[in-house]
Amino acid sequence: MSESSASSEKKIAWWQLALTGVGCTIGTGYFLGSSIGIKLTGPSIVFSFLIAAIGTYIVFNLLAKMSAADPQEGSFCYYAEKAFGKWAGFSCGWNYWCSSILIMGSQLIALAILTKAWFPNIPLWVFAAIYAVLSILVILLGTRGFDRIEDFLAVIKTAAIFMFIIIAVIALAGGIPGGSASQPGIPTNMDDMFTGGYKGFWASLIYAFYAFGGIEVIGLMAIRLKKKEDAPKTGKVMLGLLAIIYIISLCLAVIMAPVDKFDPSESPFVTALADYSLPFFPHVFNAAIIVAGFSTMTAALFGVVTLLVTLAKDGDAPKVFSKKMKKFKELPFPSLLLATIGLAASVITALLLPEKIYEYITTAAGILLLFNWAFIILSSWSVLEGIKLLNKVIASIGLLFIAAAVSGTLMDQSIRPGFWISLLLVLIITVITLFMRRHWNNQ
Repeated sequence: MSESSASSEKKIAWWQLALTGVGCTIGTGYFLGSSIGIKLTGPSIVFSFLIAAIGTYIVFNLLAKMSAADPQEGSFCYYAEKAFGKWAGFSCGWNYWCSSILIMGSQLIALAILTKAWFPNIPLWVFAAIYAVLSILVILLGTRGFDRIEDFLAVIKTAAIFMFIIIAVIALAGGIPGGSASQPGIPTNMDDMFTGGYKGFWASLIYAFYAFGGIEVIGLMAIRLKKKEDAPKTGKVMLGLLAIIYIISLCLAVIMAPVDKFDPSESPFVTALADYSLPFFPHVFNAAIIVAGFSTMTAALFGVVTLLVTLAKDGDAPKVFSKKMKKFKELPFPSLLLATIGLAASVITALLLPEKIYEYITTAAGILLLFNWAFIILSSWSVLEGIKLLNKVIASIGLLFIAAAVSGTLMDQSIRPGFWISLLLVLIITVITLFMRRHWNNQ
C-alpha cells in the first residue's frame, strides 16, 4: 500500500468526527461527577451546564478556526508555540499530559466507585488496580483498531442518557409504579433553585466544564477531516447534541429527587429513579457507564502515550520516550511506562484517601484542562489573522467563564484541595519550563 493511499484511508467525514467527539466527551465526569455539582448547587446545576456549554463552544470554535486555517498534528500545543514561543508549546503539552493523567485517574476512581456498588465490602483501591491493569493489558495486546469501535461506544453512552430520559418522562407521567412523596418537582423560588447559595453555584461550575472535557481531542483529530473547513460545523453539531441531552437529563434528575439524596458515589440518574419499581435500572445503567468509562480511559491512555512520543520527537521530553519496542507491536514502551506510573499513583491515592479522592482528582483535572482552554483562546488572538473586535469580546467572555470555574473551586472546602493539587502541578511545570528556557537559549 502506498503512503498516499494509507493517508487517504485515514480521512474521515465531519459527522464521524462529531460522533467520535461525543464518545470522547461523554464519560464518568458527566455520569458521576454531576452528582457533586448537584450536591453543591441543587437544581441550578442546569445553569452551570448552560454556562459551560457556551464557554466550551467559544473555545472549540476558536480551535476549529485555527485547525481549518493551519491543520497541525500538535493542534493547540503547536498554536501556543506559534503564538508565544517554544516555552508556551512546551508548558501547554506537559500541562495537557498532566491533566490527561489526572482525568484517567478520575475515571479510574469513578469506575471503582461504580463497581463497589455491587461489592460494597471490597476496598476501592482493589477495583482501581484491576481496571488499571486491564487497561494496560489491552494496550500491550495491541488495539490499533480501537478507534474503529469508538463510534459504537459513543452510541452506548448516548443511548444510556436517552434511556434515562425516556424512563424518567414515563415515570413522571405516572406510567411506572413508585415515586417518593418528597419529590421536589419544579423549583418555584430562588432558594429552592440555588440550594447552595451563590458559593455553591460558583463551585459547581468546574464539574459542568469537566463534563465537556474532550473537545481538545477533536482538535487533535481535525487534521484527519476530508474537508478541513468542516471543523467548525463538527463542533456545532457535537456540542449542540451534548448540551441538549445534558441539560434535559439533569432537569429531569433534579425534579425527581431531593438534593440531599444525591451522592458522589452514585450516578444522579440512578438516584433520580431509586424510588421507582425499576430493579433492573441501576445495574444496567451502571454497567453501561463502566463499559463506556473503561473504553474512554483506555483511549485516553493511548492519547497520553502518543502525546509523550510527540513531545519527545519535538525535543520537549527526553528522547527515550520516543523509542518503540518491537516485542510489543511497536508500542512506545517507555512512554507507556510513565503513564502507568501515573495510573499507579491514582491507585495509591485511592488507598490512602478513599473518601474524597474522586472529588480531589476530578477538580484538579478540570482545572488543568481549563488552563489549556485558556491557552487556546489566547493563542487564537495571535494566530488567527484579522480577528474582529466582536470575536475578541466573545473570546474574553470565554476567558471570564473559565476564570469563574477555576476560582469557584476555592468556594467549597470539600473540593478546595483539588485546586492546590493543580496549582502544585502548574508550579512544577513552570519551574521545569524556566529551566528549559535556559537550555534553549544556550543552543
